[in-house]
Amino acid sequence: MRFALTAEQHDFAASLRKMGEAAKTPGVVRAWGAGDSAAGRALIGQLAEAGALGLTITEENGGFGAGPVELIVAFTEIGRAAVPGPLVETAAAIPALLQALPDGALAAEWLPAFAEGAKLGTLALSTAAGAIGSAASATGGRVALDADLADLILVADGDKLSAATAGDLVKSVDAARRLFTVTPGETLAEGAGVAAAIETAFDTAALAAAAQLLGAGRSLLDISVEYVKQRQQFGTPIGRYQSIKHHLANVSIALEMAQPLLYRAALTLESGADAQTRGRDISAAKLACGEAAYQAARIALQVHGAIGYTAECDLSLWLTKVTALRSAWGTPAEHRARIAAALRAGNVA
Repeated sequence: MRFALTAEQHDFAASLRKMGEAAKTPGVVRAWGAGDSAAGRALIGQLAEAGALGLTITEENGGFGAGPVELIVAFTEIGRAAVPGPLVETAAAIPALLQALPDGALAAEWLPAFAEGAKLGTLALSTAAGAIGSAASATGGRVALDADLADLILVADGDKLSAATAGDLVKSVDAARRLFTVTPGETLAEGAGVAAAIETAFDTAALAAAAQLLGAGRSLLDISVEYVKQRQQFGTPIGRYQSIKHHLANVSIALEMAQPLLYRAALTLESGADAQTRGRDISAAKLACGEAAYQAARIALQVHGAIGYTAECDLSLWLTKVTALRSAWGTPAEHRARIAAALRAGNVA
């Protein structure tokens, strides 16, 4: 099987990349983490105008009716630029959830505004297998990203979907991932159909997070390559040393090897495969992209030295984002468990 993007998809990615570069996102990320969301909301609005937030929203709900492949194209560039905000929730998880519900009233009410970037949504998600949502695994409770800024806060638990209110700020390793406890309120939907919709939402969110990780990893590699060309030791750029070249080459290989798994997962989701096959492929992509991005982060820190982790260095923004995203929407252990369960069931197609 040959995984290759179309010319239109490449052009879409290039346009988003230029948008991120023009926005000078390190400043946007720092402001967002400090509680100033103005520049971030402006950038999110630009992404919405480019179509990035309405990709998987159906045309009847104000979106473009595109598929998971276009979604990962967009989120790879969002990760590359380290764009802050509840974008996985607004553009991936909640659209998948609401459009899969038996009753389409909530989708019709909220998704047109999401596609336009006029409103943002966030989601705290738990399943019967344990808390595997935004960061619930790490905190032991329900938390949602940027709940203080979101226009719609949802809690999905088992077979019940509820509206919620924001509570206290929960500290994250990534200052720009502003997590808040949430308290469920009115029940919006309940039943077996809701449980299936929640599973679809989780898988879609995990796929988008995997793409974010791949994009962040690529950005870390690019930053590292540029740095080793400039930094000198004994009058020679450190990039000329064979050991440095080997480390960076290994990162490049890891990222390249993760990309086909991401594409495969997107195609599996688009194909309407059964839940176990879908979960297996998406977990494989999330795991591979997470490990490749984490390797990129470790090598980037090694070649930069301790300065790379200081708040003044832009590299730190990607380092902390990768660390946080690696366990968001399922930890590596949880995704390994899903893959193992699929293999034990003989689902190895």
